[in-house]
Amino acid sequence: MKKGMHVAGAAALLLALLVTACGGGGGGGNGTGGIDRGGITIAVGPVTGFGSIFVNGVEYSTSGATVSVDDNPGTESDLRVGQIVRVEGTVDSSGTKGAATRVTFNDQVEGPIQSIDLSTNRMVILGQTVQVGPDTSFDDGISPASLEGLSVGQRVEISGTVASTGNVNASRIELKAPSAASEVKGAVASVDTGNKRFFINQLRVDYSSAQVNGFGSGQPANGDYVEAKGTVSGAALTATSVEKKSAGSPGGSNDKGNYEGLVTRFVSSADFDVAGQRVATTGSTTYSGGTSSNLALDVKVRVEGSFDSGGRLVATKVEFRQEANIEIDARVDSVNAAGNSLVVLGVTVRTNALTSLEDKSSAQVQRFSLANLNVGDYVSIHAYDSGGLVATQLERVNALSRIELKGPAGGLNNNPNFTVAGIPVTTNASTEFRDASGATVSAATFFAAAAGQSVKVRGTLSGNTVLAERAEIED
Repeated sequence: MKKGMHVAGAAALLLALLVTACGGGGGGGNGTGGIDRGGITIAVGPVTGFGSIFVNGVEYSTSGATVSVDDNPGTESDLRVGQIVRVEGTVDSSGTKGAATRVTFNDQVEGPIQSIDLSTNRMVILGQTVQVGPDTSFDDGISPASLEGLSVGQRVEISGTVASTGNVNASRIELKAPSAASEVKGAVASVDTGNKRFFINQLRVDYSSAQVNGFGSGQPANGDYVEAKGTVSGAALTATSVEKKSAGSPGGSNDKGNYEGLVTRFVSSADFDVAGQRVATTGSTTYSGGTSSNLALDVKVRVEGSFDSGGRLVATKVEFRQEANIEIDARVDSVNAAGNSLVVLGVTVRTNALTSLEDKSSAQVQRFSLANLNVGDYVSIHAYDSGGLVATQLERVNALSRIELKGPAGGLNNNPNFTVAGIPVTTNASTEFRDASGATVSAATFFAAAAGQSVKVRGTLSGNTVLAERAEIED
């Protein structure tokens, strides 16, 4: 993975391009979303919903906006939940509604899958290690919606952010039709100008017959951030084009910024980069979900503020994004669209301005919201506990034959009963128990080992309790 000596700097440059072509969003923290006040705004982060387009808790109208998808003209209907976008526009005084003048999306890597590792939830595409997380959004054509629904050789497009290790944290995975062309973005290392070769992480790129653009010296140099397109030949990409990319222009003095991403450069809590954008904090900066001492490389945050004359985003607020550790696949008991909540398996789940909403049922409602959800619909929810469950991702799905839960186990002293994320679960003589290695174990062994662990349960509803067909300790 680490070819050359510029891994951390490479990752920062990788995310710098995301500033040009991407955007921010997602759900977490206190879920307020939006920005402090109206004005010209640049937002960077994932799309979390449509109506017109939701990014970082702000609903942007795209009427009249220029939309670019992978360097080609597009429309709002070409965009998908989870894609990292860059939005330029204005936001009203409420900080929650805006009008986009330009929306830009570019993928991070597109090509055939080289390998899949289910134990680490990773795959390799064009020499780039792609990490799948609990809030990764999957194309409707991928079933199940996980790495288990993919296979080596399939062609996929990855949108995501890049960690300091060079790994791509996938925000969305799209299936693509078979094609000879592949593309990858990344920082150049181990340049061999004589043989016209370089590496992007583990991928060797041969640019001897490529059209090369944007390099002052005429050739790539170590640390340059590039986009390489071409065909895969063995373990190398034979490039047809190599283009130098640069960070997008920051906002003008006093323009607003709303950026979500990983911290990819960290000097101090007052000087760091998020999604390639330099950020400064002051004594007036407020923090949500953590404190300034929690800032470090690869921490995921959302930053709001204003640009100064030097192009820095001076943060008024830093929000630490909380990752989902609870999953619920079940039927909806009730919906309170006005109150931004629903009840599933007797438990109330709240949504907020940063919750990713997507309709993966046969209804295929693009501008999907809780208003489209009905009692009896089936949903797949990823959430965390913050004095109650808060959804980071909610997807409506077709009818399920089984209920599935994953989350912290509790009440284990009540064998044969316990809870998962507060949801009551019961077991019987037919329940299959597994330990963290996947081996079948006795009920006594399971209950003794599950304390403090995350547990996955598959079963059916028996009254107000889930009757487990299988209960497994997560690795």
